Amino acid sequence: MLKKIHHIAIICSDYQKSKNFYTNILGLEIIREVYREKRDSYKLDLSLNGIYIIELFSFPNPPKRVSRPEAQGLRHLAFEVEDIESVVRQLAKKEIEVEPIRVDEYTNKRFTFFFDPDDLPIELYEL
Repeated sequence: MLKKIHHIAIICSDYQKSKNFYTNILGLEIIREVYREKRDSYKLDLSLNGIYIIELFSFPNPPKRVSRPEAQGLRHLAFEVEDIESVVRQLAKKEIEVEPIRVDEYTNKRFTFFFDPDDLPIELYEL
């Protein structure tokens, strides 16, 4: 029935700031960018290693979504990394604050979190 996740849609409050974050800081590649005049909305399709992964949307005055404390609904995005310390150093060079690295008590894998421009939690999870 289901084969894989096709994409994740994110609505941002500041399109240019979020576009910069996901492309220049995280390194996702732009597949296509469209401005939809009737909706006064941008739609940016992004890929990771050639795989379509995120649709980034802008809309005029989107309502804020609660993310803390632990609110019901989508919790976070998680990206797999080979060397978590290296990725944390790269993010620090780009002035992205990252939480201390922790160890998953069930898998013994290392992980940490940081946040996008709209405070969406993003996890790094070491292979």
